[in-house]
Amino acid sequence: MLREITVKIGLERVDMQEGITVEALLDSRAIGLVMSSEFARQQGFKLKKLERPMNVRNVDGSLNKEELIEHTVEVNIYYQEHRERIEIDVIGEQKWMVILGMPWLAHHNPEIDWRTREVKIMRCPEECGKQWRPVQEKSGWKEIDGAGLQVFE
Repeated sequence: MLREITVKIGLERVDMQEGITVEALLDSRAIGLVMSSEFARQQGFKLKKLERPMNVRNVDGSLNKEELIEHTVEVNIYYQEHRERIEIDVIGEQKWMVILGMPWLAHHNPEIDWRTREVKIMRCPEECGKQWRPVQEKSGWKEIDGAGLQVFE
């Protein structure tokens, strides 16, 4: 039985210092970090056009002829005590709003308990979080779930 591991992360729009909380899929098969284009537009993330669009590869390694990565978004990611500013590729339709792929997993080397699905960042590289400003007040953050948007109290 295939089990998906997800983590609840905070995403902050760097242009507006507004944040939301979302479930992100950890996927060692993904060769990057991706965000759904529909989600990016709904949340008002500022899209940055790439000079050269990038090809998307399917799980089997073949090129996806219907999909190109043409934009990225710059976000601040919050997870547990971890903070990071990063660019995420924006891609069309996908099941998950955000996928943290192998480059993120290899860089942070999280400790994953596959039975409990608990994910801890215990071996975070020294350079993580150094270019960040202090964590913003979270009272205005919104939580995304299947029922829609909810404002944190």
